[in-house]
Amino acid sequence: MAENILVYGLVASGVYALLAVGFSLIFGVARIANLSHTAFYMLAAYLIYKLGSGAGLNIYLSIAIAVAVVTVLGTASYRLLIARVRQHEATTLIVTIAMAVIIQEAILKGFGGQPQSVPKMVSGSISILGVSVLNQQLLTLGVVMVVLIATWLFLMKTRSGVAIRATAQDREVAGLMGINVPRIEMLTMAISVGLAAVAGALVAPLFVLTPGMWAHPLVIILAVVVLGGLGSLKGSVVGALVLGFAENIVVFLAPSGAYLKTSVALTIMIVVILIKPEGLFGVVFEEERG
Repeated sequence: MAENILVYGLVASGVYALLAVGFSLIFGVARIANLSHTAFYMLAAYLIYKLGSGAGLNIYLSIAIAVAVVTVLGTASYRLLIARVRQHEATTLIVTIAMAVIIQEAILKGFGGQPQSVPKMVSGSISILGVSVLNQQLLTLGVVMVVLIATWLFLMKTRSGVAIRATAQDREVAGLMGINVPRIEMLTMAISVGLAAVAGALVAPLFVLTPGMWAHPLVIILAVVVLGGLGSLKGSVVGALVLGFAENIVVFLAPSGAYLKTSVALTIMIVVILIKPEGLFGVVFEEERG
């Protein structure tokens, strides 16, 4: 039982970490709570299904195209919609949740409400500590680690990464230093949506696809970023681990745990916030500039 919790907890935590880091990035740089974030994750998963089953492309090419298309669409949505209203927080929330609903309705219209499935990238399984672990799950964990490390290296070691962190610290000062702030915000949005698309690609072969699959992850990543500390990338990863494992402990150990997992995860968030209102790592994105 403990081994199952470990495997499934790591997979869930990895997916939540990708989503939460992307969400935190655009929040830290542009102060935008993008409630359509997980809708793009869902859109990537459905595009992979469509390209594979409809166009007959192999799974790897389908993933590459889907991630690229969703990244472009997400960046365009920022340029054409979100950037125009970003000064008004309430309007931004309404616009982004409206985008999520539009994506959901488009998927419902195009694919219907029946669950769909995507073939696994790698088949088979291996036994670890007496537990049968799907090779697809191991691939998911490996990709999550590579993507998170690559994102960290990009932010810490490249000129664009420095510009992103400087803009997160102070937009006005960044502009005075010659940084093209609107361009950096666009780049950050592209990275944010790209991470969501990668998460969708990793989830697609493991779970069935439904037009409402964006809602639960949205609730969880909001809990993750609040738990870890708004804008903190390290906090997003730690928060994803905490809530990912909490969900799976409840699923495996509690009666009707599948129906309780979200409420338990949110309860943990509330308890932590009552004790430490700023979250586990507290402060703001710019303090991670190293």
